[in-house]
Amino acid sequence: MTAIAEKTTSTRLHGENLTLAYDGRTVAEDLGVTIPDQSFTVIVGPNACGKTTLLRALARLLKPRKGMVYLDGEVITSLPAKQVARRLGLLPQSSIAPEGITVSDLVARGRYPHQRLLRQWSKDDAAVVERSMSATGVSELADRLVDELSGGQRQRVWLAMALAQETELLLLDEPTTFLDISHQMDILDLCAELHAKQGRTLVAVLHDLNHAARYATHLIAMRGGEVLATGTPEEVVTAERVEEIFDLPCRVMPDPETGTPLVIPKARR
Repeated sequence: MTAIAEKTTSTRLHGENLTLAYDGRTVAEDLGVTIPDQSFTVIVGPNACGKTTLLRALARLLKPRKGMVYLDGEVITSLPAKQVARRLGLLPQSSIAPEGITVSDLVARGRYPHQRLLRQWSKDDAAVVERSMSATGVSELADRLVDELSGGQRQRVWLAMALAQETELLLLDEPTTFLDISHQMDILDLCAELHAKQGRTLVAVLHDLNHAARYATHLIAMRGGEVLATGTPEEVVTAERVEEIFDLPCRVMPDPETGTPLVIPKARR
């Protein structure tokens, strides 16, 4: 299998010739990836293929051993953290809230990148926090302690904090973790609305290929630290490609609700 290296363009976020590693273990080599502006890009692939590692590099949490990630034409690791946080929001796979913090106080921390010596907390900040909590359905939890919430509730609170940053770029690592099917669809519907109505660029790691095909406008398919395919869901989610990436014999047909590709695994006998 040969990786497909994307040709980089003048998009706001892209990586060139990336080698990504943890200590002595190399996860990916010579990756080229471009995030189309105003897209809802979803990274898919089997477990341990490098999806989260790639997202961490794009988010400036992991410095590439080789190659560069560029944000607005600048090497992202050369930018001050607060400046990056004003341009790029992140919902990590797992987060730990400070002990004893309330929901509203945690969401308010999303406004920190916008605070300066001469610009402290304002009514506009409070309004953004309220809108972010309302959008994620956690307004009624405002005075609750975060460590008293269920996993699904905490996930929505963290998403509210990411929304409160009001960045045009939003990266989400498995945003539907811990959520039941109804809340999974709520979160993905919200992400689609942020993309379609507000023009935000979203990049998400998702495990559910059918969710990815339904919501993404652009897919990046990985296996073994390589990018094997990129493009629209219709271009990437084919029976042949799914079997190549996931070792899963399947049929692909139009989703009866959306017309997007729907993966039906073949019965195992």
